Amino acid sequence: MNGFGVEFIILTFIASVKMGTPLLFATMGGVVNERSGVVNLGIDGLMLVGALTAFVVKLNYDSTWLAVLAAALVSAAVALIHALVCISLRANQIASGLALGLFGVGLSGLFGAPYVGKSIVALPDIAVPVLSSIPLLGRVLFQQDGLVYFSFFCVALTWYLLFYTRTGLNLRSTGEAPEVSNSIGLSVTKYRYMAVWVGGLLIGVGGAYFPLVLTSFWVDNLTAGRGWIAVALVIFAFWHPGKALLGAYLFGAALALQLRLQLLGVKMSPYFLEMLPYVLTILVLTLATIRYNIKGVSQMPAALGLTFVKGEKH
Repeated sequence: MNGFGVEFIILTFIASVKMGTPLLFATMGGVVNERSGVVNLGIDGLMLVGALTAFVVKLNYDSTWLAVLAAALVSAAVALIHALVCISLRANQIASGLALGLFGVGLSGLFGAPYVGKSIVALPDIAVPVLSSIPLLGRVLFQQDGLVYFSFFCVALTWYLLFYTRTGLNLRSTGEAPEVSNSIGLSVTKYRYMAVWVGGLLIGVGGAYFPLVLTSFWVDNLTAGRGWIAVALVIFAFWHPGKALLGAYLFGAALALQLRLQLLGVKMSPYFLEMLPYVLTILVLTLATIRYNIKGVSQMPAALGLTFVKGEKH
């Protein structure tokens, strides 16, 4: 393979990490939500709310980390609407999630209109000493922006909290057997609210990544439907943060390849290239369904999508 081919592959891997990072944050948020038993189809809307918040804060205060924090908190606050409707009012989670997604799209379009065409300074890449000099891997993983490194930390922390702490065990139990959790004195409502809020925080950070790193300017519907890919990735990752990282980078590679092939002038329909990530999404969901039908293997939380009412058994 010549030098151009090697460099093309390395640059594609680097772009895969960048394109996959917002998906990773959003997928982790979805994993936390669904591990508690709450389905959230409004991820794309929450990402757009986070993206707009981050852009406005960065534009007015020129602080990247304040923008990230604001995006996380605003997205989490909007996510609590979903929690109120589904957990307290016991509405259908699918319908509520879809409404939340449309609400986020409309909200970002309405309040983002004055900012269309305006730009901000993108978050710079930071080379990690020693690690960045590792052949191939160093350039791909350790010469990235701060939010990429933060995503590594969030994956490890989410993994640890879900599977190695009592709080994580209690949260997962509300998604598997809420009646049992309630019978031993756990508040199913509290844990589900907490999961939706924390999930909203992570999804908001994923949304913030778009204006702060990927685009540096505001346009309507900035996420281009990536939140729906995150919904599929939750299933692809089997509700596990570690597998979410691999899945996000796989889809990031599909998105990066689409853009790089267009830049290279490859004679292929641009519509076909734009379809690639979503075709992969359908393929992943199909394979997961086949795996379940053949082997009967499913790691989906048993009470996912089910409304919990004290004293009632599902």
